[in-house]
Amino acid sequence: MSGAARPVALVTGVGRSVGIGAGIACQLAGAGWNVAFTYWTPYDARMAWGIEADAADTIAKTLVERGAETAAVEADLADPGTPERVFDEVERRLGGVTALVMCHCESVDSGLLDTTLESFDRHFAVNARATWLLIREYGRRFQGDRGAGRVISLTSDHTVGNLPYGASKGALDRITLAAAHELAQLGITANVINPGPVDTGWMSEDIRDHVLRQTPLGRLGSPQDTAHVVEFLCSPQGQWINGQLLKSNGGFAD
Repeated sequence: MSGAARPVALVTGVGRSVGIGAGIACQLAGAGWNVAFTYWTPYDARMAWGIEADAADTIAKTLVERGAETAAVEADLADPGTPERVFDEVERRLGGVTALVMCHCESVDSGLLDTTLESFDRHFAVNARATWLLIREYGRRFQGDRGAGRVISLTSDHTVGNLPYGASKGALDRITLAAAHELAQLGITANVINPGPVDTGWMSEDIRDHVLRQTPLGRLGSPQDTAHVVEFLCSPQGQWINGQLLKSNGGFAD
């Protein structure tokens, strides 16, 4: 398809070339979408894996090679004003957004007894509040054909030893699933995907061994596994799937 014919997808949380967000962005680019994406370097700087030098440029180059026009936007989603600014920038550079795919997260391990108030609030600001504000901004601006709109969020059911992450992802689920009904008049579908444990560089050897033992297919999940589901949901063939929390995890059972 020509650039003008391509719909626009906005994918959040695309800070590392090995991440799920990057996998989804590249899959959609190859499937005929123009792709805007957000990233937030200070988050990666706090994580064990650190900052990937020139990640945004590397990902953008890959998207262009797959035929997409692209826009990379650095975005602190803990700031409630950020979603509006992101949509302003994406619309200015690529046009209106047809699919909103949310892969962003705050994820710092801590449990019931050692989670700090600051960490708890940051998890909910990024994982729950920003999801609501992004969906709200998307719904307010959506101008696409009825039946074309898509909202997709990535979630997790991990809570033990990961309390603020799991709890805020539970809130994300409900916010996203509400959109399946509250945005119905616009012909927008909204679904949540739980990809299970996907090794993008954060797993220890013990975690890898545990996941392999608990997964019937006997392998780890990959970003491409999740990306294939997102591509289908964003396609016309995925239009009838709506208001669902889908597990795409190889049968993993913790």
